[in-house]
Amino acid sequence: MRKCVNLPPLSQIGSKGFHNLRLVDLTEASPTIVNMCIQKRNLSNVKWLCFKKCMIQNLPSNLFYCLQLKVLDLTECQSLEKIPSYIGQLNALEQLDLNGCANLKKLPSSIGQLNALQELDLGGCSNLKELPSSIGQLNALQVLSLWECSNLKELPSSIGQLNALRVLCLWKCSNLKELPSSIDQLNALEELYLDGCSNLKELPSSIGQLNELQHLSLSDCANLKELPSSIGQLNALQRFYLRECSNLKELPSSIGQLNALQEFCLSGCSNLKELPSSFGQLNALQRLFLFEWSNLKELPSSIGQLNALEMLRLNRCANLKELPSSIGHLNALQWLYLDECSNLKELPSSIGQLNALQNLSLSGCSNLKELPSSFCQLNALQRLYLSRCSNLKELPSSIGQLNALQVLNLSMCSNLKELPSSIGQLNALQELIAWGCSNLKELPSSIGQLNALQTLILWGCPNLKELPSSIGQLNALQSLTTDSSCILEKLQISKNCLHFLVNLNGCSNLKELPSSLYQLDAL
Repeated sequence: MRKCVNLPPLSQIGSKGFHNLRLVDLTEASPTIVNMCIQKRNLSNVKWLCFKKCMIQNLPSNLFYCLQLKVLDLTECQSLEKIPSYIGQLNALEQLDLNGCANLKKLPSSIGQLNALQELDLGGCSNLKELPSSIGQLNALQVLSLWECSNLKELPSSIGQLNALRVLCLWKCSNLKELPSSIDQLNALEELYLDGCSNLKELPSSIGQLNELQHLSLSDCANLKELPSSIGQLNALQRFYLRECSNLKELPSSIGQLNALQEFCLSGCSNLKELPSSFGQLNALQRLFLFEWSNLKELPSSIGQLNALEMLRLNRCANLKELPSSIGHLNALQWLYLDECSNLKELPSSIGQLNALQNLSLSGCSNLKELPSSFCQLNALQRLYLSRCSNLKELPSSIGQLNALQVLNLSMCSNLKELPSSIGQLNALQELIAWGCSNLKELPSSIGQLNALQTLILWGCPNLKELPSSIGQLNALQSLTTDSSCILEKLQISKNCLHFLVNLNGCSNLKELPSSLYQLDAL
């Protein structure tokens, strides 16, 4: 009966006509239709009842008889102002969804009688100012969602009695100033979301007693100034997010005790200046996100002890000047992102020891002048991004040793004048991107040895006059792109290589096409 706003009277259906119904969906039905379908109907066997987006102000009184009801969906009933006290008698109810009920101001104390309730969603109830203390009686409750309850200022201390609670979502509760100390009694809690709680200044020290907590998210808690040292007692914690906590000034040394931590995000913590040396004790850490950390000047040498680390993101750490030599000890590291670290001038020679590294991005490292010769020992490297490294003048001559390299992006390396001849040894290379290399004058003839090359992009290279004749040997090439900025005068391609797409738009200096072009049977 979804969206049945013009449904004719149902008077022909007797009061017992709904006796066998198990599911009733009245999504977007008008109040009149709701009354016709629900009032004076036998709903004793209904298990799933949906009033989603109905403009009802009150619930039908005969819901009192829905004793087998398991799911009651009132999502986005924006005119709903209150929940009747009889709701506490729906003993079979397992899921109550009230998210988006923006005019709902309070819950009846009888809600604590819902002994079977497992999920309570109050997200987006922006006029809800408090929860009844009886909520602590919900012994079966596993998920409590209070996201965007922007008028909620505190939680009742009775919340600590929710012994089965696994997930507590409080993100964007912008008026919430503190958590009750009783939160330490939530022995089953696995996930705690506090993102966007912009008035939250601290966490209770008792938080360290949450022995089952696996996920803690505090992103965008702009007033959070410190973490309690007890945070190190969260032995089960696997994911910890502190993104954009702009007033956080330091991390407790106890953070190194988080033995189960696998993912840690500290990006955008603009007042945080350093990581504690204990950071290297995070033996299970696999992913570390430190991007957009404007005050970070260095990493502790202990970072090299992170034996399980697979991904390290340091994008846009504008004050980072160098990496510690111990970074070469990160034997499991596969992804290293250093994009727009504009003060980074060099990489440590130990970087060549990263035997598992597959992806390295240095795009926008405008002060990087050279790559260490050890760089070419990265036998597992598949993708190398050097775009916008405007001070990079040359690539190491041994770059041809990167046997696994598939993508090489050199776009906008404006000081790069040539490519080393060893580039022809890159047997796995599939993409070579060199657009915007304004000083690039020629390509080495060895480029014709790139048997796996599929894409070659050269537009925006105004000093490139010709391509080597060996380019005709690129049998796997599918796309060759250049443009009007190139003063390309001659193009030589063999007949065997004419299956690829050549884009020569605007090459006004091009004087002749290869004779092999006229040997095509079809174009």
